[in-house]
Amino acid sequence: MKQLYQTLKIFLGCSVGVFLGSCIYQYYHFRTHPALYAMQSAPWYVRLEVQGLYTVVLAVILLSAMRCIRKNMDQKG
Repeated sequence: MKQLYQTLKIFLGCSVGVFLGSCIYQYYHFRTHPALYAMQSAPWYVRLEVQGLYTVVLAVILLSAMRCIRKNMDQKG
């Protein structure tokens, strides 16, 4: 159980890290190539909002699984 808890913790950290890295890269790309984003009908940050929503949903699922595992580990001693 403890190993599964640690794995979920690492996976949560990685998913948040990938999201933050993607945000930084997307902003950098927008600042260096604004003409590419001027042609689009949607703002440049829409993709980040969608990816952020997926990250939040994944984080909630992982945190709830981690809570259940932690509760089970505490009961067993």
